[in-house]
Amino acid sequence: MIEIDTGTQELLCRIEDRVGVITLNKPNKKNALGDILTPALRRTLVTLEGDNRVGCVMITGAGDSFCSGGDVGGMSSKDNDSAPLSHQDAVAELVHKQVTLTLRLHELKKVTVAALPGAAAGAGFSIALACDLRIASSNAFVTTAFRNIGLSGDYGASWFLPRLIGLARAKELFYDADRIEADEGERLGIFNKVFPQESFRDDALAYAARIANGPTNTMARMKINLNAGMDQSLRDSLVLEAEHLLASIRDPEAREAISAFMEKRAPSFHGD
Repeated sequence: MIEIDTGTQELLCRIEDRVGVITLNKPNKKNALGDILTPALRRTLVTLEGDNRVGCVMITGAGDSFCSGGDVGGMSSKDNDSAPLSHQDAVAELVHKQVTLTLRLHELKKVTVAALPGAAAGAGFSIALACDLRIASSNAFVTTAFRNIGLSGDYGASWFLPRLIGLARAKELFYDADRIEADEGERLGIFNKVFPQESFRDDALAYAARIANGPTNTMARMKINLNAGMDQSLRDSLVLEAEHLLASIRDPEAREAISAFMEKRAPSFHGD
């Protein structure tokens, strides 16, 4: 196991079995986002994306929560002495914050997994939705929560959620902010897997490690294909698939996979 310095105890990071494990570490505040944790998360995503020792990035939370979203207490106690931004500048600032977090997660060159040991709400739910895959403890739940504090939502939830569960159901989850428990989340397709609460941490790492030890370059191309396919024509998808398939054929990963198949052994993409 390799520890990665994030610059703060509010965010922990380690590399274990090729999984870059990011832990939101404010359990006393349900791992709420804030002016220390969130910038550290942005920096750490960039660090792990460029680290060849990492094949998959998994985001989880300390204690019994994933992330409760923005720190509502912090929102109400912002320094009022500083000059307010113009509307245009405030929009630009928030867009930049979102682009460098959930858009970066969506486009990260490695597979991302949100591992929910408990609740994800508001922008915390948005972060989970931005990941490629979501796994949950049996005691976890999600909620949009925005209506409960009179906010319309941010960090991409209104884009991710309809694509995952359909527009009508997504509207319902926004309008009533109902809790979606783990089993219902799996039925809806929000969660890919639900694991027992007692073994969740071990199960989550094993799940991510299976991805992390696969053909990393190949899965990066798969991710681009799948993301692009949601918003482009079939013809454009066929062109992109052709380009990536030919690139894959030239990649050492394919040579190793084919050799392993012919030799009736498990492939080893990253050495022993």
